[in-house]
Amino acid sequence: MEAGTGAVACHDLRGTATRRTLRYPAGDVLVVSGLPGGGKSTLIRSAFVQSALVRPALAQEAAPARKDVVRIDSQDTRERWERRLPVWLPYGVYRPLVRMAHYAGLRRALASGASVVVHDCGTQSWVRRWLARDAVRRRRALHLLLLDVTPEDALAGQAARGRGVSGYAFRRHLRAVRKLTAAAESGRLPAGCVSSVLLDRAAAQALRGITFTAHAPTHGAAPLHGPAPTPTVPPPARGDGTVNGDTGDANGRTPDATGVSGPAQA
Repeated sequence: MEAGTGAVACHDLRGTATRRTLRYPAGDVLVVSGLPGGGKSTLIRSAFVQSALVRPALAQEAAPARKDVVRIDSQDTRERWERRLPVWLPYGVYRPLVRMAHYAGLRRALASGASVVVHDCGTQSWVRRWLARDAVRRRRALHLLLLDVTPEDALAGQAARGRGVSGYAFRRHLRAVRKLTAAAESGRLPAGCVSSVLLDRAAAQALRGITFTAHAPTHGAAPLHGPAPTPTVPPPARGDGTVNGDTGDANGRTPDATGVSGPAQA
């Protein structure tokens, strides 16, 4: 998402380790972005682990139901192709087919009305512009969740998973993610994107989960049982994202929850 004309609410949760749940309105689109090896796939899988409705988008299945939360990750598509093809066949040979299948699955998920979680590598700015335009056209909201880790941590993550990118590609990713982070910090993302959340590794590991619900707050703050994390922008007006907190206490009150939401959907 390149800097544009849409002012959004930026919620910077870096430097915190409070247990939270991020809440978004059902039917919205969440883009999870960051460096390769930074933990995006791990974050998506762990944050939605308690939801039976979350599933990857499959290339040859029926369109998702509106109640679903669909995960769009190009690595899922690559792994499906790898399972069907000879192990000796280089990925570069069939990479264009994987890309086509990946974007076909994304298009189908967007058209379904389901909530969509998109794994974003950071360099595909045209995909984020497409998602922003699609959000405006379909009268839904687009949200950005940016995982901000150091280059050293990202490279270590690549080594741990046994899959990396070239030095040239990593430098491209690094430039793109730094530019995206600056845009999110300034609250200048495309029209259609209504909120952004910045997480570091500690804040991401502390997340209880991410949910899409018809009851997500649309403005203002939910009732609090303790101090809420302080947004980096003034409290947004209706139509912008909001952050709400609930820290709980030793007497068994409701544990903390951080809600991020955009406009109420019709």
